Amino acid sequence: MLTVKDLAVNYGAIQAVKGVSFEVHRGEIVTLIGANGAGKSTLLKTISGLMRPKAGQITYLERPLDRLSAPQIVRAGISQVPEGRHIFPGLSVQENLQMGAFGQRDRAVFNETLQTVYDYFPILKKRRTQDAATLSGGEQQMLAMGRALMAHPQLMLLDEPSMGLAPIFIQEIFTIIQAINQAGTTVLLIEQNARQALKIADRGYVLASGQVKLSGSGAALLANPDVQRAYLGG
Repeated sequence: MLTVKDLAVNYGAIQAVKGVSFEVHRGEIVTLIGANGAGKSTLLKTISGLMRPKAGQITYLERPLDRLSAPQIVRAGISQVPEGRHIFPGLSVQENLQMGAFGQRDRAVFNETLQTVYDYFPILKKRRTQDAATLSGGEQQMLAMGRALMAHPQLMLLDEPSMGLAPIFIQEIFTIIQAINQAGTTVLLIEQNARQALKIADRGYVLASGQVKLSGSGAALLANPDVQRAYLGG
């Protein structure tokens, strides 16, 4: 579904991603793990069209993404849930969700998708008229995920969805990610909580210093002694 081949990305003079290659197959949950500064978020931003690669290729459903704009990439079927959530303060919960559906012109599809989001996140329906800035951190993360779902993506990119959340919300977020995937949305997940991410992942890649150092099934990486020492506290 998604192929990243020999991708290199610079931040100014700094090479943040150095020849990274990986694949995401339809229906999978794939996770990228690694320390801060490993290049994970840069990869997602480049896939989303927010950054441009210096070299390499990104293809989605056999279509090159490298030169498409961010709105074109959303319309092609890829939505990102950004690190830090970035909900729109001053807008209500439902207005934030409407912003996620900016490309949707079919009212029936919009209403159906909105109901699906409220089914995943009942608390958002309860708070739909509330200013999004007044939600808790966990509720804001749910809103960011719901907003991405409003674009009706085939592939969802999640950047650190558990960051800064209370443990009770972390488990709920990962359960919902699995439910979204089981309903047909492919997931590419970046997550500092490597143990939780690998538990739900079909496959994973370990990034270090802008390069892929290890790859394998989620279960195999969980059992890998090097991964345990570096990322799982074992």
